Amino acid sequence: MRKGTRMTQLADITPHRSVPPTTTTVTVAHGDGIGPEIMDATLRVLAAAEAPLAYETIDIGERAYLAGHTSGITPEAWDTIRRNPAFLKGPITTPLGGGYKSLNVTIRKALNLYANVRPSKSYAPFVASSHPGMNLVVIRENEEDLYAGIEHQQTAEVAQVLKLVTRPGSERIVRYAFEYARAYGRSKVTCMTKDNIMKITDGLFHRVFEEVAAEYPDIEAEHQIIDIGAARLAAQPEQFDVIVTLNLYGDILSDIASQVAGSVGLAGSSNIGDHVSMFEAVHGSAPDIAGKDVANPSGLLWAATQMLVHLGHAETAETIKNAWLATLESGIHTADIYREGLSARRVGTRSFTEAVIERLGTRPHRLTPVSYRSGGITIAPSQDQPALKRLMGTDVFLDWAEPGRSPDALGQGLEATLPTGWELRMITNRGVKVYPNGLPETFRTDHWRCRFVRADGGATDFGEVLTLLGALHRGGFAVIKTEHLYELEGKPAFSLGQGE
Repeated sequence: MRKGTRMTQLADITPHRSVPPTTTTVTVAHGDGIGPEIMDATLRVLAAAEAPLAYETIDIGERAYLAGHTSGITPEAWDTIRRNPAFLKGPITTPLGGGYKSLNVTIRKALNLYANVRPSKSYAPFVASSHPGMNLVVIRENEEDLYAGIEHQQTAEVAQVLKLVTRPGSERIVRYAFEYARAYGRSKVTCMTKDNIMKITDGLFHRVFEEVAAEYPDIEAEHQIIDIGAARLAAQPEQFDVIVTLNLYGDILSDIASQVAGSVGLAGSSNIGDHVSMFEAVHGSAPDIAGKDVANPSGLLWAATQMLVHLGHAETAETIKNAWLATLESGIHTADIYREGLSARRVGTRSFTEAVIERLGTRPHRLTPVSYRSGGITIAPSQDQPALKRLMGTDVFLDWAEPGRSPDALGQGLEATLPTGWELRMITNRGVKVYPNGLPETFRTDHWRCRFVRADGGATDFGEVLTLLGALHRGGFAVIKTEHLYELEGKPAFSLGQGE
């Protein structure tokens, strides 16, 4: 056994049972604050339901941070997480002060956890909600988009961030959304993008969605523009089932959905990867109530049922979730959801856990029972063929802050320096065309995009681009970046300037 880990078999929790031969070993971290209490509760329910699991326990979070591990995790813990297919994680506390990295972000990026899954459901009338029919899940791409974190300060006045969207990444998350819908008995997947504006990046995600959706005729597929889609989610969440979207949009939509549902403390989430997946409660470590037997273990228990479905143990997940629903509708509630006149009994963590265990094998009567598909959720890697690609020109970005910032002066100066065969097609500032024939009212900064193409309209090569850049440098222009203009399968793979 590696240092810092502890193997816990089911027999440690239920001494009179032996571990089934089909046991799956998962990594467990109890976490900080209320983490140890709600993890103990969750493991007790899993054991009582005879979940075919064994556990390797690791220490992460506050103690690891304070021991000098700035990401909150030790090398030994990494080894344990990587060798098991699932990681059930309690909430952690990040110490105050600078220098500490987000553990969740570190784990997601290091282990290629490409899908974030956040269900949001109303349990009215047993939990207060203004949308009693709400029952949706947001599936968010977890690694690309603006959250790739590639930013540059390019001039004194202009900073940029790169929005990266890939076909393999898009196909993987979209396919996962449809497979998730099948596994959880859901009937509709909604894609949200802003491809009416970002026609290439968001457009790629939308096109992949349509291609993948055609392979799932049993599931309804639709697309909505993100701004109106977000407004509808806030106003009419009942109309959504599964939402799949890009990273930034998914982050925002998940928070909207949680706020509207009014039951963040009951929610679990998962981060899915090809080799390891992480499951946790949405809420934090709540150190102010730690050790007082008042914490609600429902969020982590829900995460554990997601883990069971993911691993292929759907029947056990159904048993636990239906017992939990039966407990909820019996009015046995922890302090966070207790309401005088509606709840039957206010209980603590341990009593709530016992109530769920007592109801294993039963189904709710007023709340809708759950039903999951067995077999787990697996996604095969895409097998794309290389596209025919031709270099048609280049966008050259300049830092140019001459007095007056006259586009005509810049354009004429550039044209005077061009090597033979090159043409200046346009200049834009903040995406708006200012040369030739720009409008004097357009606001201009010191950051200019200059589009150069071959005068004969044909393809070019990198050697000719270098010749162009050398000429611009000798002409005294400060080149800060370039973006090549490609044609893929005979179609332009770059956007026009506003007004071009």
